[in-house]
Amino acid sequence: MQDYQPLTSQRLNDIRTSFDSNAQRRLAMNASVENGVNKVAYNYDAARFLQRRFSTQLNQGKVTNQRRSGRCWLFSSLNVARFVAKREMGIANQEFEFSQNYAMYFDKLERANYFLRDMAELIAQGKTPDSRLVQFQMESVMGDGGQWTMAMNVYKKYGAVPKDFFPETEASMNTRFLDEHLRHMLHEQVARMFQNKDNAAEVERLINEGVERAHSILTVNLGEPPVSFEWEYTDDEGNFHRDGEMTPVEFWNKYVGPAHLEDYVCLVNDPRQEHPRGEKIAIQHLGNVAGGDPTEYLNVDMSVMKDLARRILVEEGIPVWFGCDCGAFADRQKGNWSVNLFDYESVYGFGQSLNKEERVRYWDSAMNHAMAFNGVDVADDGTTTKRWRVENSWGEDVADKGYFTMDDEWFDEYVYEVAVPKSMLSAELQEGLNKPALELDAWDPMGALA
Repeated sequence: MQDYQPLTSQRLNDIRTSFDSNAQRRLAMNASVENGVNKVAYNYDAARFLQRRFSTQLNQGKVTNQRRSGRCWLFSSLNVARFVAKREMGIANQEFEFSQNYAMYFDKLERANYFLRDMAELIAQGKTPDSRLVQFQMESVMGDGGQWTMAMNVYKKYGAVPKDFFPETEASMNTRFLDEHLRHMLHEQVARMFQNKDNAAEVERLINEGVERAHSILTVNLGEPPVSFEWEYTDDEGNFHRDGEMTPVEFWNKYVGPAHLEDYVCLVNDPRQEHPRGEKIAIQHLGNVAGGDPTEYLNVDMSVMKDLARRILVEEGIPVWFGCDCGAFADRQKGNWSVNLFDYESVYGFGQSLNKEERVRYWDSAMNHAMAFNGVDVADDGTTTKRWRVENSWGEDVADKGYFTMDDEWFDEYVYEVAVPKSMLSAELQEGLNKPALELDAWDPMGALA
């Protein structure tokens, strides 16, 4: 045992006496135990002045609902894609969704193969089961989270299908047991791979067996994805269209391909000073499709991210995928994000003083949710952004029928990533894309998945 200074009864009594003598703290306690601290700290003015009016607002329709799953990155990327597809088909005023279940099926199948081959490489390098990297990979494998590039890897290889052709299942809406079963199976395969580390043929057999077992688990829980389907629709002008039989890749290429989403690049704001702006960063061992595009980000100032997000919404008229720390200063039920939404200092006697760089460095904040910007309010100067409209995937029972409002300062502090067309980057930033990425550890905060 370390010779730490103990918390003495005298010290505890002094703390208690100090608290009891503070009428404001006791009032906060009495109110919070009955109502919850967020209701007590709620800033009425910050909430009521965060208006739901935007100078640019896209017509998307009903929000989607990821239920009890961590598929927000797939929902949000498919929300961008469905906006494009509805526009291409001329059904902007109709409801349409892509199958998120289909995307998850192939992400998890590919991720099983990626993980097992990554572990085989670590074993070949002499890593042991108790190494930090192996332990981290084993603990984090087969979660639901992901990144924009990982989603595009799935769509480029497998395309997408309308939701009617591969609807949600019990396991897709509540992924806990599906993920547990996949994780247990992969752990077992890796254990056998370590036990046969000197037998390359047996390691390869175990990898292939693991992929087959993943296919079995996924198909039992999610159903068998369609290889092709007949597609007909009636546009907003009343014209009937019959495309005939299409594969999912053909469907994606025809109705989403014109937006060239696969060519988008991911911009991040890593505020740590040792990570230069205008250069790429990557997270070691982060990926889902073997042979797909690597998960890399271009590190930029917030002003660049914000300006491009505004321009895409206003000039291109397309939603913008982004990742953020959604739990900070958030009112989920009313649908507000504002840095002034809660006055914790008045309740506790102290506030939250870490800046964005410190929050990332000390793991106080990281990206944990992906959504799509659906609108923006821009001042009369044409460039200054005031607030943002957000298409979430938490259903219609929260916020403004599922659409949230974010103030501009919250964007600065808690948004970490946006996906933008490469063509919109400056020549200097495009040059940064041609340089090798700075590789960060697998457990780095910037590797947190939405």
